[in-house]
Amino acid sequence: MVAITSALLACFKQPFQNGAINDSGSQTSSSCKFCHASVENGFNVVYEDELFLAFQDRRPAAQHHYLVIPRKHIESVKDLTQSDDVAVKRMNEVGHTVLDNLGVPDNMRKTGFHIPPFNSVYHLHLHVHGLPYVSRNRAAKYPVAPGANGNSKGLSWFVETRQAIQILERGKRVGLLPC
Repeated sequence: MVAITSALLACFKQPFQNGAINDSGSQTSSSCKFCHASVENGFNVVYEDELFLAFQDRRPAAQHHYLVIPRKHIESVKDLTQSDDVAVKRMNEVGHTVLDNLGVPDNMRKTGFHIPPFNSVYHLHLHVHGLPYVSRNRAAKYPVAPGANGNSKGLSWFVETRQAIQILERGKRVGLLPC
């Protein structure tokens, strides 16, 4: 019941102005562990610049599993708008750079976002996987739902980066339902 209520409330959340990621503000949340991600705080950081940070996932689902986050606190992929498509592309580039450095072939990669309420941390984070998955149970957390009837994705709690970019470029919002 709580998950359903949370999902419904998220539908009515006000979008960030001028793009959630591109806004030059340095908003952070004192209670968000990803807002304080650093080597000093126990994160295995493999990439950082002024806008993004990449680190190894603490519970890897794949042979290589990294998270790319914006330094600015953004709760989830549902907060992104059309003006964030370029920043999402940049997050994806960062993820692919990490996998390039590990020698992961293109056909063994998967990137994407969990959609609330099916995410574990409410700070936007891109999952970057160098396959194979460590188990079928772990792989099941990242289902790809192809789109149909003009939608980029089907009913799913996970959206591949490619799908998210297509949705944002069309001026739509990412959600659990086909979009």
